Amino acid sequence: MNHFNMKLYHFFLALFLGLATFTSCNDKLELVNPNQQTTGTFGFNADDLEESVIAAYNHIRMEGSYARVGYTIDVCRGDEAWNSSQVWYLPFDDLNASATSDITWWPWREWYYTINVCNFAISRCDEDNTQLSEQMRRIKGQVLFFRALAYYNLAGYYQNPPLITDYASYSTLDGLYGTNSTYDEILDQVERDLTEAMTLLPSRDEGGEWAGGRATNGSAAGYYARTLMQRHKYAEALSVLKDIINKKYGTYKLVANYGDNFRQGPEFENNAESLFEVQFLDYGSQGTDDEWTPVNTSPNATQGSAIESNFAPGEFGGWADISASPWLYHLFKQERTTTGKLDPRLYWTIGTYEADWEGFEYGNVAFTRPLTATDTVVTNNINGGLPIAKYTNFRTGIYDKVVTGLHDGINLRMMRYADVLLLAAECENEVNGPTQQAINWINEVRTRAGLANLKLSDFPTADKLFEQIANVERPKEFGCEFGRGFDLIRWGFFYSADRLQQLKEHGTFRRSLYKAKEPVKYTDVGIDPQLKSSYDTYLPGHEFLPIVQTLTNKNPNLKGNSANEGTDNAEYFRQNGWKVRPVVNLNK
Repeated sequence: MNHFNMKLYHFFLALFLGLATFTSCNDKLELVNPNQQTTGTFGFNADDLEESVIAAYNHIRMEGSYARVGYTIDVCRGDEAWNSSQVWYLPFDDLNASATSDITWWPWREWYYTINVCNFAISRCDEDNTQLSEQMRRIKGQVLFFRALAYYNLAGYYQNPPLITDYASYSTLDGLYGTNSTYDEILDQVERDLTEAMTLLPSRDEGGEWAGGRATNGSAAGYYARTLMQRHKYAEALSVLKDIINKKYGTYKLVANYGDNFRQGPEFENNAESLFEVQFLDYGSQGTDDEWTPVNTSPNATQGSAIESNFAPGEFGGWADISASPWLYHLFKQERTTTGKLDPRLYWTIGTYEADWEGFEYGNVAFTRPLTATDTVVTNNINGGLPIAKYTNFRTGIYDKVVTGLHDGINLRMMRYADVLLLAAECENEVNGPTQQAINWINEVRTRAGLANLKLSDFPTADKLFEQIANVERPKEFGCEFGRGFDLIRWGFFYSADRLQQLKEHGTFRRSLYKAKEPVKYTDVGIDPQLKSSYDTYLPGHEFLPIVQTLTNKNPNLKGNSANEGTDNAEYFRQNGWKVRPVVNLNK
């Protein structure tokens, strides 16, 4: 090799090594920190998107979604419960929440967190579902379900929140500062998302072990029927509900023991009756850190709920915030089983001593403490109240005292097959009037409770059968569970004088440590200083929560809703041709 060629060789060698060094440096600079993922580096494969799905599941068990406030606000605004603390939740119980309330926006916060996660995952999925792998179909189906669930709750609480479905829009001011959408626009999107999810997700039967605790096409179908019913699309909803009953979306049935729906443990949770439930870790297997919001996440989170803390009596360490209404208690006492016993659903719904409970389940017990006929267990140590047993360990025999915070390990069954049957009966009655088929579906639920069958001949009109469903069957089956507030809105009970009067009667309670069980009469409110009715303070439009001022101040395009403006929604209800069924005396 001559001198020139040798120099050229060394030049190219140096150039090569330099480029190699430069390239190597670039590689080091472009290394991705797995703890600092961005939208430019994350979400381009199924494994990444599975993490987004997990994040969506996580967001529905936060403070403002279903771990506490997001669940209990709806319990409060229903007529089956009242605020025994007379402080916490009081504006929601009285249906006069202020636009300056801090708690009022917590469900908004959590559900938009959920929507953001879902929008991101959906943006990474092919729009042509026929091109998706089985794994990607399940990913997309789950996030569509959760986005629908989020907007279902937002519409039911806030009426006209902004509809945001495009993840990329967050990068623009128009996207960040969106305008209100209408109630109908929101529910139209919910219907679209659930319809698509129904085609993507497997049934619980097809999903096998994968489906345990996850959203399935049965979950989507159940919520689709509910959403249709919110706008009185009863014929369409009836078709979907019949498909669920006929096992199109998997096999569902009532479990033999009603109480199995309100216990923790793998032998009870995600059972044959459950279409969808929120998953919480069982007591004894939880971490130590309460994870209230999406911003204080912890690797050692308790992963339980605080529903028990809200419901449980102060005497047993609970926060004593919410009690069952006297109306609900005495509704249970009006009808006995075919063997002369109390309805067993009372045992799991309200924590009172009853002679019938001797030898039944765990017996007369309150958090493992035996009760006697002379014991008076009230929710609040100052204001009294009938303790809510449901979704607490009041009757499960696990422990003697509540550990307050996010430690309740009982999964929240958000939709049960019993609801499918009673919703189907309601739709059948709305579409075809009182029929034997509607009666049969109701009787399936009553039979489990040991009650005598209803007879079609006792219900000559659709109005009378509706009264039985709305104010007897549903309260006794779902008493003090999430959903009653949604029902009252769709039935239009706030837009009719006789129905509003009925709510006032149902919502009457006594603040007393010693007379919690006594019957109460609305006509005595104003005479007896211990008596009050939650609905006396109802203001038009406040069946919904106001959109809080903090949000409208930050977003110039965001306006208030009927609760902010104090406007009556009766006109919207009537313009749609929807009917508020009149109050019917079932004893005639």
